[in-house]
Amino acid sequence: IKLDPDVALTYNNMGVAKDDLEDYKGAIEDYTKAIELDPEYVDAYYNRGNSKDNLEDYKGAIEDFTKAIELDPEYVDAYYNRGNSKDNLEDYKGAIEDFTKAIELDPEYVNAYANRGISKNNLEDYKSAIEDFTKAIELDPEYVNAYYNRGNSKENLEDNKGAIEDYTKAIELDPQYVNAYINRGYSKSKLEDYKGAIEDFTKAIKLDPDVALTYNNMGVAKSKLEDYEGAIEDYTKAIELDPELSLAYANRGNLKDNLNDNFGAIYDYTRSIELNPKDSSAYRSRGDAKLDLEDFYGAIYDYTRAIEIDPKDAIAYNNRCWSKYKMGKYKSALTDCNKSILINPKDGNTYDSRGDVNFAL
Repeated sequence: IKLDPDVALTYNNMGVAKDDLEDYKGAIEDYTKAIELDPEYVDAYYNRGNSKDNLEDYKGAIEDFTKAIELDPEYVDAYYNRGNSKDNLEDYKGAIEDFTKAIELDPEYVNAYANRGISKNNLEDYKSAIEDFTKAIELDPEYVNAYYNRGNSKENLEDNKGAIEDYTKAIELDPQYVNAYINRGYSKSKLEDYKGAIEDFTKAIKLDPDVALTYNNMGVAKSKLEDYEGAIEDYTKAIELDPELSLAYANRGNLKDNLNDNFGAIYDYTRSIELNPKDSSAYRSRGDAKLDLEDFYGAIYDYTRAIEIDPKDAIAYNNRCWSKYKMGKYKSALTDCNKSILINPKDGNTYDSRGDVNFAL
């Protein structure tokens, strides 16, 4: 550059070198200089787009990839990377369009199939996502992430056995794949193989002991096996790692409630609600704990809040009915029982509640 400061290629190459050193801002400056010297320098736009994407400037990246495509409509990698940037912005339909174009230009573009599958999965088009992951695997039978992501799509379709097969294959290819152990454990839990699930969660913890959700999920499995003390320890560990994991508070609260530790349960439900105020089940569960303590006013408040969030919560109506019955508010209680039955006419508990209310009237 000192000898000849007007060579665009030199700036572009220096930008590539800075990219390799993760000096993305410096790289962008060099690519920009290359573009100033040669406004039709396709690779400079493309490279600058990659640097912007690495800095999470996805909109800026898309602009550069788009310019590269305008200059070279068959620039397959530009379509692919623009798809990635769109996916990062949750423009999944736009991402799918770009991945599809990349595949049209290169029918063996394995990453384009895999990433299009991820975008389809994000749009809950699980069957089509599985087709893309399967195609990626056909092109590259050792594509670890394709097995893992296909497992995720199968799990979303409640094909837990199929999901376990894919997670197992991912683990065979990469025995250190933490998320594959976690998700396989989750699928095993859904199939009520709680011991197998605990084995997977334990392996995941050995590989990465700082993932709060793993402890939470292991707590769920242990509680199903009636290892309540172990479950509480796991939920507590999850909370230590992530004090804002509302699910762990709610799960620990459920366990404390089952163990008749109503005050401890209320504390956990309250914390869960503070972190996730739209969780109707946490309000309902806290209401149950208050009902056990004969805090009828407090229970009614929580059931009412649960119903406001989820107007189809038949259990909340039934439990509010029972709280009102205990307070002697029989007419209002009857209204709640009738509403609960209207929502779920197969719940025998509500009919029992209504029978008691009618007898009191």
